[in-house]
Amino acid sequence: MATVWTDLLKMGVPWEEKIVRTALVYVFLVVGLRLSGKRELAQLNPFDLVVLLTLSNTVQNAIIGNDNSLMGGLIGAAALLAINYMVVRFMFHHPKLEHLVEGDPVELVSGGKLIEENLKQELISLAELKAAARRQGFESFQEIDEAILEPDGTVSFGRREPTPEAERYQEVLNRLDKLSSDLAALRK
Repeated sequence: MATVWTDLLKMGVPWEEKIVRTALVYVFLVVGLRLSGKRELAQLNPFDLVVLLTLSNTVQNAIIGNDNSLMGGLIGAAALLAINYMVVRFMFHHPKLEHLVEGDPVELVSGGKLIEENLKQELISLAELKAAARRQGFESFQEIDEAILEPDGTVSFGRREPTPEAERYQEVLNRLDKLSSDLAALRK
């Protein structure tokens, strides 16, 4: 029974090394994900998902080193959570640095027109953009005035306002409906 506890708690790598390893892997992943583009963060296709899932397994040994102990894993996880907590708090108080790390929003649709160059630059296909629009309640591109790829990888859509002609047409239809109902009431 004593060997079980020893195996669980005896680390193969010093705890200080685990924290340094975790910090270095964290920085590498933040920079790597930022350089790979915004789509990696939220607009996942099956290939992106496979990369992210295998990425976590790939860096596991870099974080815990030659250590399979429970204590080593817990220290690595705690260090990762603590580093993330500190980075998020630091970025909150330094918006210019946060902007530098996260980048700018990118316009994908402007005035109802696709900006194909930006779609290509961000590696977002027309099918992916249509799927994102459907998820937010748009049935067609004709309803969209603007689409913006946000720094966190989500796509925000703005609804196209009806043109003055469309508003007048709807007003005429409403008046015709009212006249029809008034006429029906008079006939009774």
